[in-house]
Amino acid sequence: MAQYETIFKNGTVANHDGLHRADIGVRDGRIVALGDLGQADAGEIVDCTGLHILPGVIDTQVHFREPGLIHKEDLESGSLSAVMGGVTGVFEMPNTNPLTTTRETFEEKIRLGTRRMHCDFAFYIGGTHDNVADLPALERLPGCAGVKVFMGSSTGSLLVADDDGVEAILRAIARRAAFHSEDEYRLEERKSFRIPGDPSSHPVWRDVETAMRSTRRLVGLARKTGKRIHVLHISTADEMVYLAAHKDVASVEVTPHHLTLDETAYTRLGTYVQMNPPVRDALHREGIWAGVANGVADILGSDHAPHTRDEKNHAYPGSHSGMTGVQTLVPTMLDHVNKGRLSLERFVDMTSHGPNRLFGIANKGRIAVGYDADLTIVDMKRTETITNDWVKSRVGWTPYHGVSVTGWPVGTIVRGHKVMWENELVTPAQGQPMRFLEAL
Repeated sequence: MAQYETIFKNGTVANHDGLHRADIGVRDGRIVALGDLGQADAGEIVDCTGLHILPGVIDTQVHFREPGLIHKEDLESGSLSAVMGGVTGVFEMPNTNPLTTTRETFEEKIRLGTRRMHCDFAFYIGGTHDNVADLPALERLPGCAGVKVFMGSSTGSLLVADDDGVEAILRAIARRAAFHSEDEYRLEERKSFRIPGDPSSHPVWRDVETAMRSTRRLVGLARKTGKRIHVLHISTADEMVYLAAHKDVASVEVTPHHLTLDETAYTRLGTYVQMNPPVRDALHREGIWAGVANGVADILGSDHAPHTRDEKNHAYPGSHSGMTGVQTLVPTMLDHVNKGRLSLERFVDMTSHGPNRLFGIANKGRIAVGYDADLTIVDMKRTETITNDWVKSRVGWTPYHGVSVTGWPVGTIVRGHKVMWENELVTPAQGQPMRFLEAL
């Protein structure tokens, strides 16, 4: 009998301890050996000469739209897009129909995802005015990433705009909670700033103070309650400077689109670059990069939020906010690595170690013996052009269509299974819920 089911040989491992050449031995879905395995026997040997092997990339913010909005995406199509882009795990959001706010709706999503999603997964439970009493039990359900709260930019009961409502949620829960931080009251006040037919007015309406006001309120409530918060998709330089003084309570997510696009994108892409919070000017983009460089930014999430072309083609402000992103996260960010904006080790920290550290994911986020054999294998020298045809999301478009990047995902390995290899899906869906240390 072979010592290992699979050995990934001759690759450069990019891990928490830097870059080094090492072979990885896998058995029963776990890493069981790391080092020189030149004499070892294996059922399959995968030659990774010239490639870098990263801990599996975890995208901690995606919207896969199931149930209720599956004309845009479902758990199967969204996770296919993920693995084709080198992503081995996702945290998926609760703004579905019905909302993911009860044990029944949450457990139904787990059932829908298990062995139907191509990557491993966790789901957020939505925090609302109505389910506060249930949140201590809900946040501990198997496969739960934690509580997600929309302080702005949502509809129905998923919107918690008021301080009392946010404070009640924070007091009820024990785990780190994630927040969409825009001030709903200011958004309502400023609706007249939207110019019909002009999506470049989107960041004028949803201005810097809309984000800052909400984030200041949120940090104050975290301090008042002694709880941990995770501020999603930071879009302003001002918030990045402010949050640097509050890292004891606040962790920080940034997105590839806020790091890559600026106000010129509205001319090229129109409503297809419309997001909440919005893509802003180059000054804010550089301020977010400063937060990556100085360590204030903890993790990268794509905020993959697909809408059909028809929904995006409505005249602003009737057009829908959101874009695809899970499949393009790895190549767009590796291109930034190659351009010197961040190191490969920093990318790994923000997409593997960071999610593990902030959310306490069990056995994921590192290349280490005893961890799941989740690997993102990349060719740092390969130049490709991103196209709409390559994107597997059901909506079939990307804001990066026609963009050439250097650095490309070659393989997606989930618990030792080669799921994607050289742009081909090679293993049927076997996705499982992630496990969390605070809910074991």
